Amino acid sequence: MSESSYKAAGVDIDAKYAAVAAAKQAIRTTFTSGVVSDIGLFGGLFDAARVGAGDQLLVASTDGVGTKVLVAAEAERYDSIGHDIVNHSINDVLVQGARPLFFLDYVGTGKLDPAVVTQILQGMAAACQVGKCALLGGETAEMPGLYHDGHFEIVGTIVGAVARDRVLDGSKVRDGDAVLSLPSNGLHTNGYSLARRVLFEQQGFGLDDSPHGLGVSLVDALLAPHRSYLEPVLPLLEKGSSVHACAHITGGGVLDNLPRVLPAGLGAELRKDSVEVPDILRLITELGQVDDSEAYRVFNMGFGFLLVVDPTEVDTVLASLRAAGEDAREVGRITGDLDGVCVV
Repeated sequence: MSESSYKAAGVDIDAKYAAVAAAKQAIRTTFTSGVVSDIGLFGGLFDAARVGAGDQLLVASTDGVGTKVLVAAEAERYDSIGHDIVNHSINDVLVQGARPLFFLDYVGTGKLDPAVVTQILQGMAAACQVGKCALLGGETAEMPGLYHDGHFEIVGTIVGAVARDRVLDGSKVRDGDAVLSLPSNGLHTNGYSLARRVLFEQQGFGLDDSPHGLGVSLVDALLAPHRSYLEPVLPLLEKGSSVHACAHITGGGVLDNLPRVLPAGLGAELRKDSVEVPDILRLITELGQVDDSEAYRVFNMGFGFLLVVDPTEVDTVLASLRAAGEDAREVGRITGDLDGVCVV
């Protein structure tokens, strides 16, 4: 091999194609009737009319999973990280009332290991299949010198659709509305830089440790997949229920995310004792002596997905969510007496 070859420079084109080829079968299982192209074209083709979205508004979102990938890389566990990015993305368009149509992925790494990338793509495909969302295309990039060996980055873009008269943009929210919460199952995909600092740098724990009665290993708690709230929430929204707004509690916690869907002049009061804080979050905040003002802005603290609801319809909405298997709870109210969100 020539010393001036691309492979000698650190980029193995064949490895990229091997990873995608190994995941093709899983990817094709996600194809819905809207997909009108196969894997390998320069762009994926999707016919929204075939899935009843021809005259609907499109909702698009792009996000990543942050430094959770460092935990996955150290543990050499890669399938759940694919679920993380898809579920995170589905929730981000769900808050505006949209059902997912298709998903595009980006995987960047310094040295491409086909087996690792295949596991990541298969995890994405599995989550897309559950969410009835086509994995329409993506990019796998090997960039030596940009990422450390063994490290990688994942980004996803999702496109969903919502009927024009069902868009949730916060404009329906009123003083006195109730706030309901669906629980998280851990960090989801946010706060990992602080979590790693507290658990590994300050406390000196290892991934296989199960400190302070956690009940599971740290690696299992930290890599628990980000929940998707599509199944319990979308039927409510499609019925035109009395849900006035939704908020996906990601980076910024409840303090920054709920205000994104509140009209000017309205704030919210949430009760911290109304939800169960996941054990892993309680452990991090206690050992790290993280005060509430920081904790509720960095972590979800048990508030996974919020719904702002007409106060006269709270019981009906709670019953629907609980019938879907959710531990849904009323956790607060919207008020004109506050600027922003107050957790008490």
